[in-house]
Amino acid sequence: MSRTTDIFLTALAPAIWGSTYLVTTEMLPDGYPITVAALRALPAGLMLIAITRSLPPRHWLGRTFLLGSFNFSLFWVLLFVAAYRLPGGVAATLGALQAMIVIFMARGWLGTPIRSSAVAAAATGVFGVALLLIGPDASLDPIGVAAGIGGAASMAAGTVLSRKWQPPVSALSFTAWQLTAGGLILMPLALVFEPALPPLTALNLAGFVWLGLIGAALTYAIWFRGVARIEPGAVSMLGMMSPLTAVLLGWGLLGQSLSPMQIAGAVIIIGSVWAGQRANRPPPTKTALPPVCERPETA
Repeated sequence: MSRTTDIFLTALAPAIWGSTYLVTTEMLPDGYPITVAALRALPAGLMLIAITRSLPPRHWLGRTFLLGSFNFSLFWVLLFVAAYRLPGGVAATLGALQAMIVIFMARGWLGTPIRSSAVAAAATGVFGVALLLIGPDASLDPIGVAAGIGGAASMAAGTVLSRKWQPPVSALSFTAWQLTAGGLILMPLALVFEPALPPLTALNLAGFVWLGLIGAALTYAIWFRGVARIEPGAVSMLGMMSPLTAVLLGWGLLGQSLSPMQIAGAVIIIGSVWAGQRANRPPPTKTALPPVCERPETA
């Protein structure tokens, strides 16, 4: 499969994640962020383990729980803290910093060179997200800002380490391990810090099924497959498709309006994602030319 096909397939994951805000606000009970995160991760992980019949070996348990924490537990909790304490646009813009953080983490952990064009593409993408989402009355809360940056760093660490630590199993099994580990970390936190869920309606159940089966099991299997095949900097740039999808869904399904500034931000995001793929593309490998055969001398 070509790199271009891998990029488009991987981009489906953050594009689908863009539906999380719509599903959470329109289909799920309000005020249970940790519980929702746990029910999004753990059932999906257990289902994938039942399908793949693959459990992490003992020497992989530490890495699995660390990755599950970075990619799910810590990331989702910090994401919800930022969302509650900051305007949505500010929280999403801080989350977009992940692409830039990945570039520097990949340098330290993978030895990937830092290219100025990749840094410029990531910075431009953050600017595009800000234009798309931040309103004139946006305010900053120190705890919310710290949570937003921490969530971006957590997801960045999970992305780079998922590339560094590749177990000899399928992407589906790798996803199952991490989702289950993340859910096992989140479940006791939900039981301690949040009240029990109210009786669930059919709409609530449909929301949980979407977030678990599509928004977690399917999309993260696609995402981790992409992490294994595409450069970390290029993969992280695709994450900027998530806020773009969220805005487009709000415009198309909820009748929300788009200002000229938001349209400009959307165009900048698409351009920066394209530029990020080119900037993070590995240099072509030089193939050695066959030796030139000397023609025998004739008498």
